[in-house]
Order: sequence, then C-alpha cells, then structure tokens
Amino acid sequence: MDLEQKLAELKKRDRQAEEGGGVERRERQHKEGKMAARERIEFLLDEGTFEELDKMVTHRCQDFGMAEQKFVGDGFITGYGRIEGRMVFVFAQDFTVFGGSLSEANAAKIVKIMDMAMRVGAPVIGLNDSGGARIQEGVMSLAGYADIFLRNTLASGVIPQISAIMGPCAGGAVYSPAITDFTLMVDKTSYMFVTGPDVIKTVTHEEVTKEQLGGATTHNETSGVAHFMAHDDAECLSMVRELFSFLPSNNLDDPPRRACSDPADRADTEMDTLVPAESNRPYDIKDVIHRVADDGYFFEVHEHYAKNIVVGFARLNGRSVGIVANQPAFLAGVLDINASVKGARFVRFCDAFNIPLITFEDVPGFLPGTQQEYGGIIRHGAKLLFAFAEATVPKITVITRKAYGGAYCVMASKHIRTDVNYAWPTAEIAVMGPEGAVNIVYKRELDKVAKSEPEKLEEARRMKVDEFRDRFANPYIAAERGYVDGVIQPRETRKRLIDALEMLQGKRDKNPPKKHGNIPL
Repeated sequence: MDLEQKLAELKKRDRQAEEGGGVERRERQHKEGKMAARERIEFLLDEGTFEELDKMVTHRCQDFGMAEQKFVGDGFITGYGRIEGRMVFVFAQDFTVFGGSLSEANAAKIVKIMDMAMRVGAPVIGLNDSGGARIQEGVMSLAGYADIFLRNTLASGVIPQISAIMGPCAGGAVYSPAITDFTLMVDKTSYMFVTGPDVIKTVTHEEVTKEQLGGATTHNETSGVAHFMAHDDAECLSMVRELFSFLPSNNLDDPPRRACSDPADRADTEMDTLVPAESNRPYDIKDVIHRVADDGYFFEVHEHYAKNIVVGFARLNGRSVGIVANQPAFLAGVLDINASVKGARFVRFCDAFNIPLITFEDVPGFLPGTQQEYGGIIRHGAKLLFAFAEATVPKITVITRKAYGGAYCVMASKHIRTDVNYAWPTAEIAVMGPEGAVNIVYKRELDKVAKSEPEKLEEARRMKVDEFRDRFANPYIAAERGYVDGVIQPRETRKRLIDALEMLQGKRDKNPPKKHGNIPL
C-alpha cells in the first residue's frame, strides 16, 4: 500500500469514526432532544482543543454475528482538551453505536484516559449515554466495568471526577457515576437505576415508569444520587463548565483564583436586619450567602435535596470557597439524616481538594422522631461531625442565630479544629432552646406558681424564658470562653471572612498517620 492509499484509508477510518452509528441514528438523538456524542464534547470543551485517543479501536467479539458489525471507535469517544484553558480528560458514550453499550475494547479506552489523568493530575469528565454492558461479550464487558470502578476509586480525592448522565444509565453502569464527585442529570431524557421497571414489576409487582423510578427529578429531590438537574444537554454541559471553574485540577493544586472587582471591605447594612427579632421566625440563609459572596453569586450543589441544609460554591475576593449553611426557611434548619449525609459528602470533597470551608450556622438541633432514630440519625449525624473534624483546610464559622445542643458541636465548632469562629449579636448558643430549658432549670419555681397562682403561669414562664436567653443563650458567654473569636456586626461579615481567609492562606494542618479513618458509614 503506497502513501496515497494509506492516507486515503486514514481519511476513510476518520470519517467512519466521526459518523458513529450513522446519520439516521444521530437524527433520532436530535428528535429526542439530545446532542450527539461528538457535539457534546465540542460544546463542553474550548473550541479546537479536543485531541481524540484510540479513535480506530473496534470490538473483538466474534460471537452472535458481531464480527460483521464493527464501528470504528466502538461507540466511545475518549481524549483530552481544555476548559477555560485548563486540561481535562473526557469520554462520551455514543448511543448510536450499539446503544452506547460497554465492551471490553471501549472500557479499555476509558481506563487508559483515567490512568493518564491520574499521571498528569487532570480531572475526568464522563458524558454517559449507554444501554449498559454489551450482552454479547458476557463477563468481558462486566470486567470492563470493574476496571473502571477501580480507577474511579483510586482517583477519588486525587483528581475531580464529574459524571453527566445524558441518557440511560442502568444496572452496574450506575456505580461509576456513584463513585465520582458530582453527578448531573438532564430532565426528561436521562435516568439511572439498578433494576428497571420491568424487573421491578416481575419481582415486587410494583408498576413504575422509568422517569418515576430513576429520572432526574427523582434523583435530585428524593434519592440525592444526583447533584444537579438541567433542562437540556446544553444547560447540563454549561453547568459542568461552571462547576469546573471552582475546582482545582488535582489534590496538590489550589483552586483557581479569579480577578475580583467586588470590594473586599464592602459593608451591607441590610444584613443587620436579616435575622428576625423573634427566634422562631424563618428567614432564607441564601440571602446571607448572596450578600457575602463576590458579586452575590452562589453556585448551589444538591439544590433540590435535603433543603434544610445548603451547600455549594462561591468566591470571596476571587478565592473559591465551599459554603455549608443551615436553612431556617426549611424545617427550621434542623439536621436530619439526609442533611447530615449531604453536608458530610460536600465537606469531604472540599477538604480533599483544598477548598476552604465557610459555615453559616443556625441550627436548633437534630430532628426528633422514631423515623429518624430507626433510620440511624446517630450514625448519619456522626458523618457530618466526622467530616468537619477531620477536615484540614481553612475553616471559618459564622453563627447567625441558633446553635443548640450537639448540633452546635457538629456544625464546625471551635472544638473540632475550626480556625475562626464568629457570632452575630443575634446568636443563641446553649444546650437547648430557652423554651425547653426553663422547664428543667426553673421547674420548681414554675410548679409553685402553677399551684398558687395558675393564672400567672404563662407570664412567669415568659419572664423565665427571657431571663434564660439574656443570661445564657447569647454569644458573649461563648466569647468569654474563647469558643467564639469575636461577636461581629452582620454588615462586617464579608470583610471578616476575607481577612480570615487571607490569614489562613498558609495554613498547614494534618491528621495523625493512618491508612484512613473509619467514618460511620
């Protein structure tokens, strides 16, 4: 074969790889509201930066007539490129080729880029759109999944891993996204489940649709499996780019810093009245976050799940920070099972990737009830405690109002190695709320009033509640002990946080030498 023939063959194979399963199948994707695999990569990465690897790979299966059905690339597109100039590795499953099913050959393509990403310290982004394991290949396709799962596990905490579910993801395929750091789903066109509706109907006689069982809404609101929900492919890929802008490339790098035009000493007088005078009245903690963050921008994670706690990314004077905040506007901001797990996972991610943690605390305690106790609130609540305690990144806490009981300890208190703790004048730090405390502390006095002058009982109780709040449930007692580093005006919060972050920039802390801790899973 002469040079001209070789070049012609190369062009032919390139064209075959880029065609995937053909125009007709690609058009079917478009009719379903989905981009083709290559279109997704082009949209995600900076223009002209994608370098494809293993473009000529084909499967090796000879059974079930597969020898005559070969597509160049074998349904997976893998390679590397850049997002905002920073290196990332990416793979995309092409549903037009064998339904994007995993084979021994294309699994090896993913394994190759994951190993390479680990060596060079760059994130991996997976664009999932697959019918699952290729049945014709049997155990070899299953082995391919296991190879990928191992890389996901080894890469965890070393390089960021992001999974975008942009079509079906079922069976064993779901466990790779489950190990990665963030999962995004597209509403109405993506779903995830271990066993499909037909199997469930056969085994348990339950009737459920794919959307109800494993759609984007289900996994964003009910299961918490997914962290973000997009309305279409373009929004999903834009969200991946935005998320990536807050993250370092690996665990040895610092998060990227952006130029900031928002003054570091900006004071917001309206913050002084954000917390209602009545301690049982709700307010939206996101108002606090937006007013403190650069340009008022907050990129929320897990927005639709466990709404009693808020987590996400923001910037302070250009620095990327992770925000954890109780939400008084939902269930009064109590900690329950789902909120504890949601918070713990986010805290551990930030700690793994050198992202400072800012905690806004307004928590009346843990949610009481048999459902929570039977569900293991002790074990799950301990996850959040464990996560904050083991974190060695800069940690700053602002108590805006309630900090009661064990929840005070859990929410990044000074006692679990938080570096800087502030409180607003509205803070109430106590073992329990004044209303409950007076029933114990002043029980005898109130019992006497109830016997002698029952008509004055409510007035006496109200006076004792006010007395307890003034004497014990205020930030100055904690400040006198050094548990709070300062009682600050709310308007000063942004400046204080930025100053503290500047001071903590060179922080060096570590845990005792060990293989790993035993977090209460």
